[in-house]
Amino acid sequence: MAGFAKLVPSARGLLVFEAAVRLASFTAAAREFNVTQPSVSRSIAQLEADFGVALFSRKSTGLTPTADGRALYSAVREGFDGIEEVIRRIKEKNAAKPVVTLSLSSSLVTHWFVPRLGAFTTRFPDVDLRFELIAGVLRGPAENVDLATRILADDDKGYHRWEFSPEIIVPVCSPSYLAAHGRLKHDADGEGHVLLHLTDAKVQWPDAWGRVADRRTSKAKRLEFSDYAVVLQAAMNGEGVALGWLSNISRALLQGALVPASDRQINTGRTHHLIAPRSRPVRPVVSEICAWMIAEMQTELKALHPILRPDVWQPG
Repeated sequence: MAGFAKLVPSARGLLVFEAAVRLASFTAAAREFNVTQPSVSRSIAQLEADFGVALFSRKSTGLTPTADGRALYSAVREGFDGIEEVIRRIKEKNAAKPVVTLSLSSSLVTHWFVPRLGAFTTRFPDVDLRFELIAGVLRGPAENVDLATRILADDDKGYHRWEFSPEIIVPVCSPSYLAAHGRLKHDADGEGHVLLHLTDAKVQWPDAWGRVADRRTSKAKRLEFSDYAVVLQAAMNGEGVALGWLSNISRALLQGALVPASDRQINTGRTHHLIAPRSRPVRPVVSEICAWMIAEMQTELKALHPILRPDVWQPG
């Protein structure tokens, strides 16, 4: 072991190197370690100086490991996996209950998971949950959690993925709001309506709202919230019309707390996945929770077929 310490003066350098290869980005590795990109560059440069070889090929098209870099990554990844698995076993052996960390939107937890906590506890009586909540649009890495929901790019190889729900968007409101204000006409000026928005500078979903949400011509009142869970709660309380993502509103639609506010229903062709990082083994209990969540969602999606238009289940 003393020889290893001489070969590798900084064990942290290997951690940074592993993240840079896995994420194919010094910037992404910096985010994972909560340091600056130049700090990661210096760590890699120090490793390359210690080893006397280049570990990365830096081109305008991106960052790729050299043959030596790939060989080192394979050895480091195998070693880290073994160490992580042993540490997990030690912790689980000495813990009263296994702890599973979930990275989910606050709206999914509030309106989909919390109503199922009793069923979850019955199914998994010896599991403790830790939720890492995302208030707005689902984005960001999910490396330090057991299970998450995200929409992944087709070429993202960093995660195991399982289909959870198609991305279907349905404008929704409460039955009382619909009775008082009538159906929303997306090509009209929206006079008399209240539109409930998720505040996000990059994503406003203008195609889903249509002309009714155009600030230049719309006469609808606009309310914005930075937390999508609050957007849906306001809609349930009869405060206005919200864009409803099916994975979040499925239970409310089935229970009648929300109803379609218009004829518009959009299947984007994208899929919400449950994902788990490939950087570590998926524990059996995590696989079981994943399967349970998928089964629960599939049951609701099947029950929603009579409520939504038949054609919405096919991507537009």
